[in-house]
Amino acid sequence: MDSMRSDPAYPSSRGMADDPRESSLAVKILVAGGFGVGKTTLVGAVSEIRPLRTEAMLTEKSIGVDDTALVSGKTTTTVAMDFGRITLPTGLVLYLFGTPGQDRFWFMWDELAQGALGAVVLVDTRRLADCFASVDYFERRGLPFIVAVNHFEGAKQYSPDQIRAALDLDADIPVITTDVRSREAAKQVLITLVEHVLMATARRG
Repeated sequence: MDSMRSDPAYPSSRGMADDPRESSLAVKILVAGGFGVGKTTLVGAVSEIRPLRTEAMLTEKSIGVDDTALVSGKTTTTVAMDFGRITLPTGLVLYLFGTPGQDRFWFMWDELAQGALGAVVLVDTRRLADCFASVDYFERRGLPFIVAVNHFEGAKQYSPDQIRAALDLDADIPVITTDVRSREAAKQVLITLVEHVLMATARRG
């Protein structure tokens, strides 16, 4: 974590980079969701810098705590955050902070959420209940968010309206489908979030 603080490419979780050339056009975005839903993959797919990851190997201590039944190939877990950066065609710089998905690491969320413009909640339709906590968290904080349904092989497909109803979302919250392994698809998720935040700000104004 010390190397992150000393490198202007890696801002602290509380704020933006110290570089004045970037600060006026830089915003902080959270990428949230349940365990194994694709947060680390999304950040890695779109980041224009080498992503910072704080992953640890899953051990026997995870038995009965982390449900790996539908993500049997997953051998690591994020214990603090993922971090990446992408510059949109408009020149807006997005600093991406992936949140840890397991309950025992949720104490990190309040720290990561400080100063955030908005959030992406990733969803796996096979484990829809895993994203309830993320949705509740951002609703309570009044932080704008969108829902992005990550495509997994063999998972049943649902329409955005079905997902919206299952999550009891307000009609103005975007629900989109994506494949976070694709840079372009993941980038579109972030663009959708920024557009949603701008529209929400305009409505309040």
